[in-house]
Amino acid sequence: MAIPRAAQTQRRTRIQEEKEEVILEAALDVFSRRGFRGATIDQIAEVAGMSKPNLLYYFRTKEAMHRTLIDRVLDTWLEPLRAFDAEGDPEEEVRSYIRRKLEMARDFPRESRLFANEILQGAPNIEDVLKGPLKALVDEKAEVIRSWIRDGKIVDCDPYHLIFSIWSTTQHYADFDVQVRAVLGEGRACDDRFEDAARFLEAFFVRGLIPVTGR
Repeated sequence: MAIPRAAQTQRRTRIQEEKEEVILEAALDVFSRRGFRGATIDQIAEVAGMSKPNLLYYFRTKEAMHRTLIDRVLDTWLEPLRAFDAEGDPEEEVRSYIRRKLEMARDFPRESRLFANEILQGAPNIEDVLKGPLKALVDEKAEVIRSWIRDGKIVDCDPYHLIFSIWSTTQHYADFDVQVRAVLGEGRACDDRFEDAARFLEAFFVRGLIPVTGR
């Protein structure tokens, strides 16, 4: 994980921590709109309301800010998957996972677009994370799903494509929010759209996964 320069001092002050957060908030805004390649340190400094030299005291490079944000996003984004419990009821686990992912799409749209932009550019800054910690976590949870299949709790399916499907359907509501609101129209483009999506996706996945006798 990239460490800001101020964090390398022996004692970080409250002001240093606050400045870092202001910079990261500005960087998130710029990166989520322009992508890594389109963003500049000058743009981030302007949004943060500070001079470029002052910003560079806290983060030496654009890459350092970007990687710090990506690490935060992944930690937050993957927490619901970490909570997937082999001992839990599959239907409740799937419902909970879908709802938590949609809550994140609603509450953290910029973070979702930041990650999507990185992936669309070929993940040049996080390939090590994708092939390392992310793959290890998905492998672990794929085995949880396989255990449910072996026990007859859910129908036979490919665990990886199940996880990919939940990712794609829930994160769509963050990454393509403009399209979703435009198509739904003014009457339905309020926050209720996330609850409508949750009910639909819960029913969609549960009906496809849970054996009839198990419902």
